[in-house]
Amino acid sequence: MSITLEQYLNDHSTQCDPLLEELYRETHIRFINPNMVSGHMQGLLLEMISKMIQPGSVLEIGTFTGYSAICLARGLKEGGKLVTVELNDELESFSHRYFERAGLSDRIEQITGRAQDIIPELNRMFDLVFIDGDKREYCDYFGLVKEKVRKGGFILADNVLWGGKALDKSSRDPQTRGIIEFNEMIKKEPGLENFILPFRDGLMIIRKL
Repeated sequence: MSITLEQYLNDHSTQCDPLLEELYRETHIRFINPNMVSGHMQGLLLEMISKMIQPGSVLEIGTFTGYSAICLARGLKEGGKLVTVELNDELESFSHRYFERAGLSDRIEQITGRAQDIIPELNRMFDLVFIDGDKREYCDYFGLVKEKVRKGGFILADNVLWGGKALDKSSRDPQTRGIIEFNEMIKKEPGLENFILPFRDGLMIIRKL
């Protein structure tokens, strides 16, 4: 995408609110790998999807600094709840501070630990799941959540193009292999329909039939 086109898209989309701008900026100042934060355009897309679905229950795998959780939580129906799971306990207080400032701390439940340990203990069904954790573990995440998503519910998986490296089926890089294997698995999985949106680093939209 050319810079000119990217700027045009930004200029003709709903502008980012000051809180998320501050969160994005502070993430880049304070943390390693700040490119993992969703950012304005992807955040807006996630918020739009959530508002269209109006989920009562959302699961996010990979909180990082909380940008995507805020966007997804803004689409929750009245009384809805978002559960977000993050391995790195050093990020919890930072993201919680922004959840409070966004007025969403009562709608977002933060859990720190390995998703593989936590998800089996979640005794609830989800309308929407957002997978954005360790790329090597995408297949594991899907295996854990597929029976916890209601029929007609959605799973979103981020970074499924992985900078174009998903096309290199001979790659031995573990992160790349994780994405390739996940994409192939979803392609063969019965009871789903899916579409890869070639936006940013690739967002897969999966609907459970």
